[in-house]
Amino acid sequence: MTSPFSPEALLERLVPLGAVRRYWIAYSGGLDSSVLLAVAAVIRARLPGEDSPGRLRAVHVDHGLQAASADWARHCAARCAALRLPLSIERPTSTPGPGESLEAWAREARYAIFRRLLAPGDLLLTAQHRDDQAETLLLALLRGSGPHGLAAMPVVAPLGAGRLVRPLLDFGRQSLADYARRQGLDWLQDPSNDHTAFDRNYLRHRVLPLLRARWPSAAATLARSARHCAEAAELVDQYAARALAEVRGVQPGALSLAALGCLDRPLRKAVVRHWLVERGFRPPDTRHLDRLLDELPAARADANPVVVWEGCQVRRYRGELLALRPLPPPPSSGTRLIWRISGEHGVLELPDGFGRLEWRRYPDSDTLPSAKAAKVIELQVRFGHVGHVGHVGHVCRAGANRPHRTLKNLFQESGVPAWLRGHVPLIFRDERLIAVAGVAACHGRCDDTGLSFQLLWSGFAWESDWSWLGRLLECKRDKSIHP
Repeated sequence: MTSPFSPEALLERLVPLGAVRRYWIAYSGGLDSSVLLAVAAVIRARLPGEDSPGRLRAVHVDHGLQAASADWARHCAARCAALRLPLSIERPTSTPGPGESLEAWAREARYAIFRRLLAPGDLLLTAQHRDDQAETLLLALLRGSGPHGLAAMPVVAPLGAGRLVRPLLDFGRQSLADYARRQGLDWLQDPSNDHTAFDRNYLRHRVLPLLRARWPSAAATLARSARHCAEAAELVDQYAARALAEVRGVQPGALSLAALGCLDRPLRKAVVRHWLVERGFRPPDTRHLDRLLDELPAARADANPVVVWEGCQVRRYRGELLALRPLPPPPSSGTRLIWRISGEHGVLELPDGFGRLEWRRYPDSDTLPSAKAAKVIELQVRFGHVGHVGHVGHVCRAGANRPHRTLKNLFQESGVPAWLRGHVPLIFRDERLIAVAGVAACHGRCDDTGLSFQLLWSGFAWESDWSWLGRLLECKRDKSIHP
């Protein structure tokens, strides 16, 4: 039998979480979140942590998918005002892509907003209950999920800088509805919840009623199975974490293919999944995981194999696996951006995703005559493997005592993979290569061109994966040659 829901029951589940800076209620206006909001307001003064204005607050996400969505936002605002709770009304910045599931898009849009709002020490409370848990488990079974998917929804999980908490998972939908009616609460009815074209709604309205007719406690039993799977998944994670420590690569965040290949395949899969979650990526489905384990190690030595799924690409480089955010398409090799610089400092915004370049005259007052300092300098920024790399204009000497290197050699020595090289800005003065952004300033080119400079490349989409490319480059004239 479903346990009755009460304010004391909610408090009992929140107290063990310790002192909290802020509690956010994910408030859609529907029955479940309306109950959670009302009860949280009742116990607000007893919640762990220092009581302060605004410590309990709500967030409503207006997806804009329903004609009445603006009315729903107004309803939520009025309800929060009546309870003296601050409300943030948020709207997604993205739109569903062609053929993309509306359910999946809406969920991802919501959680992107939640991640942005949560600060360290914050909790986001959501109103999923036991029946939702049963539906989630059934969906996972029908998708062929493993232990982690069958664990369904955890009670507590990290989210952004804070934590996501589902304190109602022990209570059925009927228990929440009974409480709402006893308290005279009002709530919104989302007509899309009746559309059985959506998988979850089909289970809710067609499948679960049949299961309950034969097994009345089906929802509770399914939720119990999810807890068992969660325990099994936790054991897998512990074992995978220990093995992961033994197969890490030389490059930051990488995996050694040789060490990984020494593991049994089931453990290898668990380690790769754990590694990807640790790196902040969604684990791949079975097909992509098998490709990752089979195709990347087997590709020929000079190949650049890659396995891509939503939000992630895994590549092989120098015998190691790298998990990366998808790169934007490189500009065409014929792209030439004109960069005119006057004065001591110049900034060039690059194509979307490629960040910006900052150029400064080298801080040495004797470097250039004042007449030259006022002169407008015209540079070109190009991308890709430029023309005849053996040509003298397309080589670079990274230091006074370093040999000249072609672009290919320079990239190899600097550890820039072939698939990243077309994304690196190349800076020219006329036809002379004077710098490879993030890699090297070409020593001697500043002497030839009368330039001494500092160059910084920042804000590019893959900066978190290749942060060293954002280092400051310097090229200073050699006064022993040019007194």
